[in-house]
Amino acid sequence: MAALLARPWTVLLLCLSVSLILVSVSAANNDKSPKLQSNFQLITTPKFGRRDVLITCVDDKKKQTCAVTCPNRCRNKCVGICPSCKTYCLCDLFPGTACGDPRFTGADGNIFYFHGKKDQDFCILSDSELHINAHFIGKHNPKKSRDFTWIQALGIIFGNNHRLYIGVEKTVTWDDDVDRIVITFDGEGIEIPTETKTEWVPATVPSLIITRTSDTNGIMVELRGIFTITTNAVPITKEESETHNYGVTPDDSLAHIDLSFKFHSLSEDVHGVLGQTYQPDYVNKLDVRKKMPLMTGVASYSSSSIFATDCAVARFHGKPEIATVTKKADN
Repeated sequence: MAALLARPWTVLLLCLSVSLILVSVSAANNDKSPKLQSNFQLITTPKFGRRDVLITCVDDKKKQTCAVTCPNRCRNKCVGICPSCKTYCLCDLFPGTACGDPRFTGADGNIFYFHGKKDQDFCILSDSELHINAHFIGKHNPKKSRDFTWIQALGIIFGNNHRLYIGVEKTVTWDDDVDRIVITFDGEGIEIPTETKTEWVPATVPSLIITRTSDTNGIMVELRGIFTITTNAVPITKEESETHNYGVTPDDSLAHIDLSFKFHSLSEDVHGVLGQTYQPDYVNKLDVRKKMPLMTGVASYSSSSIFATDCAVARFHGKPEIATVTKKADN
């Protein structure tokens, strides 16, 4: 029987509270969003070339096994709902997720896109003691006025200007068994053994814990009391390129990271592409009826570098220095 759960998302499942599982989660297409009960399973195909997975549904009356397929836009990470055996994209269900051609689910449960621009950095979240930038990579789309873009790295600034970099290395030929994640902390490269559940904790910040959620290409970063970020490095496959008309060629290297954010102590003044949706009085002004609700205002979120806190909506009160890392992934 094929594997039932995604290795990188197993820890995410454990981190989700029972209350979140038992309530319905609103999304942009509310008519298509399931009311998640306890009888659901997080699903990942074992390899990117395999899509069908068997899931087993058990309730008070019967036991059912059926084959499911993740939707094309999240074909390796989805939720299987029992007993209907339907599947939904993980990014369509849980607040604080960012996947693919950046598609975010805000704290209000609504899905939106933020395309940004390739080879530039944008403020995803900015608060008084936490600032998160994302580096975008992309490919020009000659049929449209924008680039196809994906998140290649995060630059996280917190506390007394501590700097954490999480990115994916440039790679043309993808292999699930080769680790492509790059991590630096305060300018120093971090090597974590490629073994699930291996942890790394810096002596200077014992509340920061980095854990491998799979042997390769999956990590969870926790700053106790502040945030938990689950990161999964993934490629753009030939099938995805054909489905979405990305036009990816063998010379392209568009490996990127899918993300899940959970924040614990944000202020009411928090801002950023995703951060603003955590404001208590946030009002979503996007047309959620559209197939691709788009958040505009690129200039407001643009940062001069991965560790810059100079975007127009910045709220960070730490030292506003712009730093570099000693081991940065290729753009």
